Amino acid sequence: MVGRAHGFVARCKEDDAFPDFLNYHCIIHQQALCAKMLNMKDIMDVATKIACSIRARPLLFRAHLEQMDSDHLELLLHTDVRWLSRGRFLQRFRELCPEIREFFHSTKHAENSQLSDEQWLLDLAFLTDLTNMLNELNLNLQGKNKNVVNMISSVNAFRNKLQHLSSKMQRRDLGSFPNLASELENQQRDSAQLDIERYKEQINVCLSEFDKRFQDFALLEPVATFMCNPFRETTDIGAVASRIASLFHMNTLELEDEILTLQADIQLKSMAQEPFWNLLREETYPNMRKCATFLTALFGSTYLCESAFSHMKCIKSKYRSTMTDDHLEACMRLTLSSYSPNYENLTDSLQCKSSQ
Repeated sequence: MVGRAHGFVARCKEDDAFPDFLNYHCIIHQQALCAKMLNMKDIMDVATKIACSIRARPLLFRAHLEQMDSDHLELLLHTDVRWLSRGRFLQRFRELCPEIREFFHSTKHAENSQLSDEQWLLDLAFLTDLTNMLNELNLNLQGKNKNVVNMISSVNAFRNKLQHLSSKMQRRDLGSFPNLASELENQQRDSAQLDIERYKEQINVCLSEFDKRFQDFALLEPVATFMCNPFRETTDIGAVASRIASLFHMNTLELEDEILTLQADIQLKSMAQEPFWNLLREETYPNMRKCATFLTALFGSTYLCESAFSHMKCIKSKYRSTMTDDHLEACMRLTLSSYSPNYENLTDSLQCKSSQ
């Protein structure tokens, strides 16, 4: 529907009569797709196969874990539909690897050779660490009060983190990879014996995927940077005004005048804070106020829509399938609203009457 090559957006871009518009994909969806690009399918396939084999005998495996006084009493499963399940599954699987090996041995089940393969276990530990980092980013992007500026900042911070991780891996510094360092310790090896290029390549693949999938925000990022700090002295006023004008269909010369006037306003400079753009007078800065409104109104993800469907699924359970549309609408409004009534004031405003 919105594909850049053959979708609705591409068709609109091809039509010269269609006005220019800003388009981008859901940031959370893009981040989830980046996480799938890691070239370690063999790790996930083997781990998933072992987990499914164990889940065929859940009670026996649970009794085995209880007997071994394990910290966990079950093995999680992974599904691509739930984005965070990959990291949680890998972390739990790695923590239970000794118990899984012992379980296969005690039940005389054909043990998977990878569970004794040192290189495979190192790859599993590395993938667990990197996937946990991607999960942290995904959780950071979720939430009701996230605008596109916050989300771009989070993505850029993670890209910088990947570059830093690549440099640390080159120096054989495993401080940011606790599972990988732990597995090396279990194998009584040090980082000097680690195939650094193997893991550095995976980090660079992830970084290049982020660069490719978030290139839509290259046009928006300079505008967001300026709107967050309009008094920065190094701002290229002409470039910023031209970018804002092209994105939001404004007059470049008027924008340049407003930016120059704004940066020279000593009183406004001392009041720079989050609701700063509300302080600008409409007659003096009409374009600047409009740009701030446009930028704030941009939704960075479809989180609100998806959370609404999740709430609706809970409300419309099989025991409440006959509820009316009006009742469902009222329940959805209560569930999705962030408004919290002041019950004390409401009770104080009521007139108490004694029953006769």
